[in-house]
Amino acid sequence: MGPGRPARVSERPEAPTADRIRSDNTVYHDAAARHYDSKWGIDFGPVGQAQVLGKMRKALGGRLERYPRSLEIGCGTGYFTLNLIQAGTVRDAVCTDISPGMLSVLRANARRLGVSVRPVVSDAEKLPFPDASFDLVFGHAVLHHLPSLERAFSEFHRVLRSGGTLAFAGEPSRYGDRLAALPKRAALQAAPLWRRMMRARAAADPGGHGVADPRLEEVVDVHAFTPGALARAARGAGFEPVRIRGEELLASWFGWANRALEATAEPDEIPWLWRQYAYRGYLVLQRVDGWLLEPRLPSALFYNLMIGARKRPDRASGVGRSGTPGRARSS
Repeated sequence: MGPGRPARVSERPEAPTADRIRSDNTVYHDAAARHYDSKWGIDFGPVGQAQVLGKMRKALGGRLERYPRSLEIGCGTGYFTLNLIQAGTVRDAVCTDISPGMLSVLRANARRLGVSVRPVVSDAEKLPFPDASFDLVFGHAVLHHLPSLERAFSEFHRVLRSGGTLAFAGEPSRYGDRLAALPKRAALQAAPLWRRMMRARAAADPGGHGVADPRLEEVVDVHAFTPGALARAARGAGFEPVRIRGEELLASWFGWANRALEATAEPDEIPWLWRQYAYRGYLVLQRVDGWLLEPRLPSALFYNLMIGARKRPDRASGVGRSGTPGRARSS
């Protein structure tokens, strides 16, 4: 439902029911929709397209084809689909989200960009589409919101055509999330001094939730994953091969430290030079992660996990698709 959302696993006396999780997700994201793009720095220009295409290529092992009909799960305000349409990667795009508020912003973004999409309010675990409807099913930072991962993957498999492609990115890694908590805590301790240096007042709305209830954020983020858990869910639904990859280590530490600082200050009072430093530094470290660390370290160490998979071609029909995500890898 959006880029880079941190997953928090809270200890509660009673686990919320699946219906409660869905309801809280709808309420929270409806309220957060208006300020969502500005909060997360969502871009629909060349920078946004490069980010989205890069993540999709990583998830699919380097290959990214053109897909006639695509389905995005938990599309939010359209970050992935609208950038993929503009890049020519997808053509006939359907976007689902449980939040009508998010889809309202998506429609406005699509109109502004002059692109056509079909928004549908839908629960990911019960998709309102016929079997074998799509060539590509994908999403970003959405699987950790879903009550039943197994039920959702079963639906993804059902609506994909024979040989179709699955890709999800931006899912919180259990160990990576714990590692990223260290720079976040350090940044919060340093925040008063940082605000004085920036000459910025304390935020009236810490965290930038707008009218959304910040307490719901810990309810709607229900999972943080191990690579094996994601791979098992996909294989259990019939996907093969399955590829898991980790993304962002240094970039996540740097980015979350800076975001934690920024969340404590009034947004309009954060200096432009600081924003440029934080933004460009994140991009540099993202490249370092991609070139140096991601190919060499276990995927479980990274902040985000991504999964690429394929629905096995129907041998009887001989139908298949390109865009195979490469050899199976789950660690």
